[in-house]
Amino acid sequence: MNKYVKKEIQFGSKTLVIETGKIARQATSVVATMGGTVVLCSIVTKKAAEKRDFFPLSVHYLEKTYAAGKIPGGYFKREARPTEYETLTSRLIDRPLRPLFPDFYSDEVQVNCLLLSLDKSNPSDIVAMLAASAAMSIADVPFNGPIGGARVGLINDEYVLNPAIDEMDDSDLDMVVAGSEKAVLMVESDANELSEDLMIGGILFAHQEMQSVIKGIKDFSNEVLPERTKYENENLESEKKVFDEIKNKFGDDIKDAFSTTDKKARGEKISTVREKLLDGVDEENSAEYLKQFKEVEKDIVRNNVLLDKARIDGRAMNEVRDINIDLNFLPSVHGSALFTRGETQAIVTTTLGATKEVQIVDALVGEYKDNFMLHYNFPSYSVGEVGMPMGPKRREIGHGALAKRSLKPFVPTLNEFPYSIRVVSDITESNGSSSMASVCGGSLSMMAAGVPIKENIAGVAMGLIKDNEKFEILTDILGDEDHLGDMDFKVAGSKSGVTGLQMDIKIEGINEEILEKALSQAKEARLHILKIMDEAISKPNDLSSLAPCFEKLVIDKEKVKVVIGKGGSTIKGLQEEFGTTIELQDDGNVSIFGDSKDSVNQTKAKIELICAEPEEGKEYDGVVAKVVEFGAFVTFLPGKDGLLHISQIKQDFEHLTDVINEGDKIRVKITEVGRQGRIKLELVD
Repeated sequence: MNKYVKKEIQFGSKTLVIETGKIARQATSVVATMGGTVVLCSIVTKKAAEKRDFFPLSVHYLEKTYAAGKIPGGYFKREARPTEYETLTSRLIDRPLRPLFPDFYSDEVQVNCLLLSLDKSNPSDIVAMLAASAAMSIADVPFNGPIGGARVGLINDEYVLNPAIDEMDDSDLDMVVAGSEKAVLMVESDANELSEDLMIGGILFAHQEMQSVIKGIKDFSNEVLPERTKYENENLESEKKVFDEIKNKFGDDIKDAFSTTDKKARGEKISTVREKLLDGVDEENSAEYLKQFKEVEKDIVRNNVLLDKARIDGRAMNEVRDINIDLNFLPSVHGSALFTRGETQAIVTTTLGATKEVQIVDALVGEYKDNFMLHYNFPSYSVGEVGMPMGPKRREIGHGALAKRSLKPFVPTLNEFPYSIRVVSDITESNGSSSMASVCGGSLSMMAAGVPIKENIAGVAMGLIKDNEKFEILTDILGDEDHLGDMDFKVAGSKSGVTGLQMDIKIEGINEEILEKALSQAKEARLHILKIMDEAISKPNDLSSLAPCFEKLVIDKEKVKVVIGKGGSTIKGLQEEFGTTIELQDDGNVSIFGDSKDSVNQTKAKIELICAEPEEGKEYDGVVAKVVEFGAFVTFLPGKDGLLHISQIKQDFEHLTDVINEGDKIRVKITEVGRQGRIKLELVD
C-alpha cells in the first residue's frame, strides 16, 4: 500500500495534515503534522499463532531530542529508556484505541509513534494520538474508528481548543479528551478546583470540536483503503455453545462465588470452579473454555447489578467502603498516613528536603524544576501474588501521575514553602482504586508533615454497567467491578471542586447522561470521604521536628561572590563548620537548611557577619591577626581588618607583645572608616 495520499483538515484555528505512502512503507504508516510538530505513526500486525483470551495491543510513543534541536544530556549522548512523558503519552493513545476492537480479535498489533519535530505551540501528544487514529483507520485490522483527540484549556473563563504550551500557564484546566463520532472514550484532566458542570462542559466542547478531525480521517481512509477486509467471528456458534455449557453447569457456583464479600475467599472459590471446569476439557480447548469462563463471570456480575441491584460485596450502588486512617504511625518519617478503604490500603509518606533536591526535568520543551514529586509503587504482594520487584511499570507511572496531578493544585510553591516535597505511596493491599487511595493518603501525609495545604483532597473511582439503554453507576468500585464493568472513572478534588479526573471506557463510548450521573455520584462520595479525612486532620500540623530546619535571608547582590569565596572556599567552609546546606542565588536570596535550629541560626549569623559593612562607633569582638611595631591588625568581621594603634593601648609595657599577641580575642570599637577603606580601632575595656 504505497499510494501517496495527503489530506489537510481544519481543526479549530489550526490545520492538521495527514499523509501516507512516503515514509515507512513496509508498515502501515501516517505522518501527522500540526504547525511545526510532526509525528510518524507506524502500525504492524502479527497473526495469532494460537488461540488466546486477550488482545495484545501495544503502543509505544518515542521522542528523539533532535525533534527540538537538542542533544541528549548526560554522559551517553543517546536516548535511553522512555521518559515519564513518553510512557504517559503511550498510555494516552492506547486507552481510546483498545475498546474499538472486537472481543474475538487476538492478532498482535503494535503502534509506534515517533516524534520527528516539535514546536511549543502544538504539544505532541494530541498530534501523536491523531496520527495513530489515522494509521489505524488505514490498517488491515477490525478497528471501529476513527477517533479524534483534543486538549481543552480554560483561560479567562473561556474554553480554549488545543492551547499552546505557554498558554497553559494561565489555564485553570488541562484536559485531554478522545472520542469516536458518537461518544466519549477517554478523558485525562487536572483542574484548579472546577465545578462538575465546567468539567462536563469541557468534555462536550472537546467532543464537538474533534468531529471535523474524525470526518477528515474517515475521508482519508476511504481514499487510501476503499476496500476493506471483513472481519467476522468465525467461532461465534462454538463460543455460544461453550458459554451456555459453562453457565448451565457452573453458573450457580460462579454466582455463589461472586456473592462472597472477602476478596481472597472469593478468589479461592472462583479458582475451585475453574479447576473443575478444566478437569473435563482437552488441553487444546482450554484457552477457549477459559475465555468463555470469563464471559460467564462477566455476564453474572453484570446481571446481578442491572437486574437484582446487587453488588459483589452487598453495598448500595452509591456506597463507599469503610475507611480507616492512622496518622504519623511511622516514628522516623516526616509525615505518614495509613489509609485503608475496604480491601485497598496505602502507606503514604511525605519527605521534606532542601530546595536543591527538587526534580530537574530535561524535557524537549525545555528544562524545568519541580518541587513536588509523587511516586506510586504496586508490589505483587498487595494482591497476594508472587512477583519480582523490577521497578515501576507503565501502570505505576500512570497511577502516580494521576495522583500527583490531583494534589498539585494545593501544593505550595517554593516561594511559599521553600522545601522540595516527595510523596511516596506504597500499596500494601489492592482491591479497587489504589490511585485514589494514594490521593487521600498523600493529602493526609502532607498535612501530618506540616506542608501548608489549605484543605484535604480526596479521590474516588466510579464504575459503569451498561446494557443497551439500561445502566448503573457504581461508587468506589472493587477490582472485579472494574475488570468486569464498562468504565473506570476516577475523580479527585476538594469540597470546592475537581482537581483531577481520569476516565477510561471499555465499550464504544458514553453519553452526556452517564457523564452527569457519574460526576454527581462521585461528588457525593468525595464529600463523604473528605468528612472522614477532616475528622482525622483538617489543617496542617506544625512542621515536623524531623524535617530540615530552614532560614532564609537576602544579602546584597554584590556580596554573593564574597559569601561564595575563592573557588567556593567560604561557602564550603561554612557548610562544613555548621553541618548545614546553603543555597545561594545570584539575586542575593540565601536559603539555609540544617538538622537543628541552632546550626541554621549560627550559619545565618555568620553569613550576616560576612556581608556586614563596618560602622563607625560600633563595637565588635575581634581577633588579633598580626602584631607590628606601631600596633596590631585586628579581624573584627570576616575578611575585615582594622588597625589598633599602639597609642590606644593604655597598659605599661616594654614590648607590645607583652600585652597583645596574635590570636588574642579582644573587644574593639571603630573610630574611623577612611575613604580607601582603612579602618581605625580603639580598645574597649
